[in-house]
Amino acid sequence: MIFAIEEINKSKFLLPNVSIGYRIYDNCASTLSSMRVVMALMNGDEWTLGKRCSGQSAVHAIIGESESFLTIMLSRTTGPFKIPVISHSATCECLSNRKEYPSFFRTIASDLYQSRALAQLVKHFGWTWVGAVNSDSEYGNYGMAIFLDAAQKEGVCVEYTEKFHRAEPEKLMKVVDVIRKSTARVIVGFLADVEMNNLLEQLSLHNITGRQFIGVEAWITADSLVTPTSFSVLGGSLGFAVQKANISGLENFLIKDFWETAFQCKDTKAAFCKENQDLIQFRDYDEDVAELRYSSNIYKAIYAVAYSLHSILNCSESQGCDKAVEITPWQVVESLKQVNFTIKNGDQVGFDSTGSAVARYEVVNWQQSSDGGVQFEPVGYYDASLPLGQKFVLKTEAITWPGGSKELPVSVCSDSCRPGTHKVLQKGKPVCCYDCIQCADGEISNTTDSNDCKKCPEEYWSNQNRDACVLKNVEFLSFTEVMGKILVFFTLFGALLTLIVAILFLINKDTPLVKANNSELSFLLLFSLTLCFLCSLTFIGRPSEWSCMLRHTAFGITFVLCISCVLGKTIVVLVAFRATLPGSNVMKWFGPMQQRLSVLSFTLIQVLICVLWLTINPPSPYKNMEHYKEKIILECALGSPVGFWAVLGYIGLLAVLCFVLAFLARKLPDNFNEAKFITFSMLIFCAVWITFIPAYVSSPGKFTVAVEIFAILASSYGLLFCIFAPKCNIIIFKPEINTRKHLMGKNTT
Repeated sequence: MIFAIEEINKSKFLLPNVSIGYRIYDNCASTLSSMRVVMALMNGDEWTLGKRCSGQSAVHAIIGESESFLTIMLSRTTGPFKIPVISHSATCECLSNRKEYPSFFRTIASDLYQSRALAQLVKHFGWTWVGAVNSDSEYGNYGMAIFLDAAQKEGVCVEYTEKFHRAEPEKLMKVVDVIRKSTARVIVGFLADVEMNNLLEQLSLHNITGRQFIGVEAWITADSLVTPTSFSVLGGSLGFAVQKANISGLENFLIKDFWETAFQCKDTKAAFCKENQDLIQFRDYDEDVAELRYSSNIYKAIYAVAYSLHSILNCSESQGCDKAVEITPWQVVESLKQVNFTIKNGDQVGFDSTGSAVARYEVVNWQQSSDGGVQFEPVGYYDASLPLGQKFVLKTEAITWPGGSKELPVSVCSDSCRPGTHKVLQKGKPVCCYDCIQCADGEISNTTDSNDCKKCPEEYWSNQNRDACVLKNVEFLSFTEVMGKILVFFTLFGALLTLIVAILFLINKDTPLVKANNSELSFLLLFSLTLCFLCSLTFIGRPSEWSCMLRHTAFGITFVLCISCVLGKTIVVLVAFRATLPGSNVMKWFGPMQQRLSVLSFTLIQVLICVLWLTINPPSPYKNMEHYKEKIILECALGSPVGFWAVLGYIGLLAVLCFVLAFLARKLPDNFNEAKFITFSMLIFCAVWITFIPAYVSSPGKFTVAVEIFAILASSYGLLFCIFAPKCNIIIFKPEINTRKHLMGKNTT
């Protein structure tokens, strides 16, 4: 303070013809002493008991106090008189209230910034489970309240919050006991240096070590805490410190004053200097001065007052100051609100709307020096004036953690949930205590500590680790899979058998057996059976617009053609029997032309149904994502269910009609009665398709298509074997009975 005032008084441009006077008091950390001094300053220094107060103080500004609770008392006392109070180290956020403290200023930042920075520092290192201890005072309580609010916003949980006052040893012991039992490895200490010293003594006494302390400017660089045993407790501590003074000329001023005051040693020829030659080597020692931190704030406070007076007195370098101006404290208060200047080390000085300075802190780390001492090593800085994201700069690799470790300590209630899982809070515990539950099927989380899982888009599914969405597998009955190959084999084998039978019939077309069985309808039936077998191939492969329309219509039309031929043969058998009765001429009503027309008519009806189906609402490819959630079934949607069931119903109607007619003709007295085989073939056909309906409805995915193909093949094979196998057997193995005489012979019972 003296250095700054002497520097100003020698200045030619700042208060050029005005000198600043000062008076310095030591309150000895006593509230009573502070009150006495304040009252004296406000009343013109009238100390004598019984004398009247003059009512007007000659003091224009008060620099102080150091601690927040004393500053609060000082500011409340001077506030009504509008005497400006400028503190260099009182950081309590409560002092930012301009209604309660309208004339208070400070050249240090409010704890609002420090408390928030503490929460950000804790979050930066991933510590989500911390303990908190604060001084039971305005400074500690306000600062801790802001920290707790900021910590909650940052997602940091506080296991315990304890406070004690320097005059309450029983509360201190409770704090020590809580720390001993806690699981949090990180402790945020919002304490004044006195309370921190008390806590340190007890932690050392109870051998409680290995905790990571996070400190505030009040104690993190306090030399009073450095003892032979303190490093075992506070080693590795991190915290925010006021920036170092860095005031040019201060070293020489302090050293010169120290030697002259303490040793009366103005030069080396003095008697004391001659007697203490071993001390002379330290005459120019100034390393301690470089460690001063709050000195810079005092320096700024003095200059702030000087600049405000300079403004009030209308000073100029050429004309000096107007000494006729009567200065009042409230003028100084208003002028202080406007000051904005730069001191010689380059720091900008000014006050915000709450009377505080811009928050700039140095991040320091308690490390052990090579000689075994403790050094406060700078490992970064915090500047609240910088943009978001640039306020913090940390050199993590330069930090030493508790126990001299270079490995970052861990302090969490629950380990982080890996991607693919999400957090589920444990009942009755803070939000940082949770269980990690794997995401459900079809849901993912791709970040650590996810609060919930996200559903994959409709065509995507979660991978095995549940941390990414992948395209669902598309499933359809393909030609390359085993089931597809088997069905293709039986399809082609059936078509080949049908072709062989046709060739055999063609070779033996002039034999009585082939002639007697209406060779024209037989060849047409074999042709339609071949188409029935081959239409199964349209059901295999990736569904497309054309394949979906073709597979159902081809199946419907070919089967109707096939059943129409069988129905025609059945009617021929019945008509032929009627024709053998005396006086019957029924054959002329169902000759070859009528047979062709009946087959054509029955088939055209099915063609008409299919055309209407395709016109109104045709089958189309459809991605079925309902049956299986993890894969897409690519199938053919029926379009109009009425059309599909109309096609099937019409086939079933013809099959039932054919079965009834064949059943009626089963006992006609011929050696070779084809009606028996038609009856049996229709019985198999109807049984297959009646079984197909529930199997088709209940079969999942590609098995639906497989069931449909199986029904087509089974009914086709049934018709082929039941109707043509007996004929082929006679043609190949029993040619002796392939005669007209045998065929026309009557059955005997």
